[in-house]
Amino acid sequence: MAKSEGAKTLVVEQIGSPIRRPKEQRATLIGLGLNKMHRRSTLEDTPSVRGMIASVQHLVRIVDEA
Repeated sequence: MAKSEGAKTLVVEQIGSPIRRPKEQRATLIGLGLNKMHRRSTLEDTPSVRGMIASVQHLVRIVDEA
């Protein structure tokens, strides 16, 4: 899918460890492009990405919305 100009993006930072977390939460972090503490990932602002962020909201924070 081609990115349209002016597509909104989110910068997400991992602030919590996946140690002792359910496999689903670990998989969600990997799906968001995060695997180590304090790493950041730039993602397209879509409903599916927002849902993934909501499911691990205690492990990530949104740094920037552009």
